[in-house]
Amino acid sequence: MTTSTPTAGETPGGAAADDAAIKGTQPSKSAPDDRRGSPLVRGVVLAMCLVWTIPTIGLLVSSFRTRTAVTGSGWWTVLASPLDFTQWTVQNYGDVLFNSGMGQSFINTAIVTIPATVIPITAAAFAAYAFSWMRFPGREMLFVLFVGLLVVPTQITFIPLLQRFGNLGITGTFLSVWLAHTGFGMPLAVYLLRNYMGSLPREVIESAKVDGASEFQTFTRLILPLSAPALAAFAIFQFLWVWNDFIHALVFLGALPDVKVMTVNLAELIGQRGQDWHLLTAGAFVTMIMPMIVFFSLQRFFVRGMTAGSVKG
Repeated sequence: MTTSTPTAGETPGGAAADDAAIKGTQPSKSAPDDRRGSPLVRGVVLAMCLVWTIPTIGLLVSSFRTRTAVTGSGWWTVLASPLDFTQWTVQNYGDVLFNSGMGQSFINTAIVTIPATVIPITAAAFAAYAFSWMRFPGREMLFVLFVGLLVVPTQITFIPLLQRFGNLGITGTFLSVWLAHTGFGMPLAVYLLRNYMGSLPREVIESAKVDGASEFQTFTRLILPLSAPALAAFAIFQFLWVWNDFIHALVFLGALPDVKVMTVNLAELIGQRGQDWHLLTAGAFVTMIMPMIVFFSLQRFFVRGMTAGSVKG
């Protein structure tokens, strides 16, 4: 009586062994996912999230409480009966937006922030493309000098800029603060975008040139779409900086009601009604709403834009 040796596919687990042999690995249990990190790391991350989140929650809760409730007890006391709607009110937001001028200041801040974000991004994108892919004398030295402006404190430029803006007759106008923020934001924008654009494959650029594309066509139709993560990353930085800016808006715009931004208005509210914590928390949260929307809507581009140009190739 003869017997035959079963083939690999006929033995128990033979198919898995064959697949493992083809892949050059031993059949074994899946390795644990190291991306989860150690319990210590997860604990530290959780603690940091709580440190940043709890004050924000307290600010939000206090903004919906009455003046008596805010001064009489801590915001955490509402957790005992959160469905007791007698302790909540939206009147604070009505007073802040319509009686304290915060509504007009919100519009003024948007008028300042949107152009002050778009203008430097547009100009820096052209400059970054030139520094990355165009050859001209003194390119590297000019880039070093340009990025070196990052170490210059913006405060030392106030007097010269105010003198120039006064000569041009634009002091106290939105144009003056747009130009100021464009100048202050350009060095960082050029640095980030140049690193990102320089990391793009050269073959892509050369293939566009072979197909007859001009420099402008290569930039607008190829480089800009590929650089969307870096553009979004800088847009977040610039938007948050300009939106939360106080000193530059106060210096170049002033505190007149028709041009006053939210940070200046909030500072005046603290001085005039510093005891009204229910109004201050409402005003602070109104100031925070737009930056939170911008960040969470663009956060998927943020890490990609900040890290993609750090490694060549």
